[in-house]
Amino acid sequence: MAATEKLVMDDKQIGRAIQRIAHEILEHNAGAETLAMVGIITRGAFLAKRIAAAIEKLEGVTVPVGLMDISLYRDDVHSKLEQPVIQRTDILFPIKDRNIVLVDDVLFTGRTVRAALNQIVDFGRPSSIQLAVLVDRGHRELPIKADYVGLNIPTARGDQVVLEVSEKEGFDRVFVVEGHSGDSNPGSTKGGAK
Repeated sequence: MAATEKLVMDDKQIGRAIQRIAHEILEHNAGAETLAMVGIITRGAFLAKRIAAAIEKLEGVTVPVGLMDISLYRDDVHSKLEQPVIQRTDILFPIKDRNIVLVDDVLFTGRTVRAALNQIVDFGRPSSIQLAVLVDRGHRELPIKADYVGLNIPTARGDQVVLEVSEKEGFDRVFVVEGHSGDSNPGSTKGGAK
């Protein structure tokens, strides 16, 4: 039986969500002077760059953007059969006394965010760490809540939430694959173990 895909965000909705998140971040932090974005590789990094660009357009302030690969910080790294493909972590600015906005695409169990928090602390002690996600799909296993959310959607635990971005696929969309546990599109982010 073929899995069914249900579109939940198109490119315009994603664009509006990014603008709204940028506005909310600015309002919460009283401007952009102390901000820095850290995007979780892969799609969180693209979103972090987009949010930073939206903030720069609104405030005229360049917000530094870092990229983070949390593969080695995951609590399941030793229990998986496959070795993780390590990418890179580029945080080329001091995080001390900054308000860090951690950016990810889909918030699910909270384990990815926990791993990212552990890694950020290895770089120093920021003033605050806030979390922005494009989609919150529920089913948390850890006490983690996003400060900024583009869209909350109800999902079944076996569903996958997939973000495709123009930087990789040539277009932007978020869709849900209902009750699908396989990986038919390994390039896309699945709201599986996040």
